[in-house]
Amino acid sequence: MKQIIYLLRHGETEFNVKGKYQGELDSPLTPEGIEQVENNGRLLKLFIDNPKEWDFISSPLGRAKRSTDIICEVIGYDKNKVTMDNRLREVSVGKWAGLTTKEIEKSWPDLIENTNSYNWYFNSPNGESYDSVVERVSDWLRSIRDKEKVIVMSHGLTGRIIRGVYKNLEKDQALILEVSQNTFFKLADKQIARFCSEYEEF
Repeated sequence: MKQIIYLLRHGETEFNVKGKYQGELDSPLTPEGIEQVENNGRLLKLFIDNPKEWDFISSPLGRAKRSTDIICEVIGYDKNKVTMDNRLREVSVGKWAGLTTKEIEKSWPDLIENTNSYNWYFNSPNGESYDSVVERVSDWLRSIRDKEKVIVMSHGLTGRIIRGVYKNLEKDQALILEVSQNTFFKLADKQIARFCSEYEEF
């Protein structure tokens, strides 16, 4: 069996615009975010012959669920058949959720020291470790091995780690992967293809 996974990220949110880290908190999609998801959906539709042949699995967080509803409408998928899976939720940043980088640097300067813009999340008080996220997304990937066609709605950092696990990348390689909100990825045959909807004419 040849498995195909299309991995999407939710659209831009109000917290994204304000530079606040969401983690497991939530904020509404912006008008731009809704448009990003609609464009991704129109591009995705070109690759999906019959939506009924696909499994659709989503993070249960609000911004992902809203994005999933939009994708379902665009591609003609019954949103009542979407499965919510907590293993696809965004990485928890603990006490840093809802804060900006400046606010974090001011209150926890020692925890930011000797980190870079890609790995600092994992120093957050009460947040998740990289290894624990790898464990949950690996568990999720194993759980869908028997599914041939899968559409997935997840998040920026979690999406990076899913792709990292899929390609067996080292942590430093996985954390610098692209997380643009007008882009989605096809995972098949241990290869990852990138699709960007920003410049497409629909």
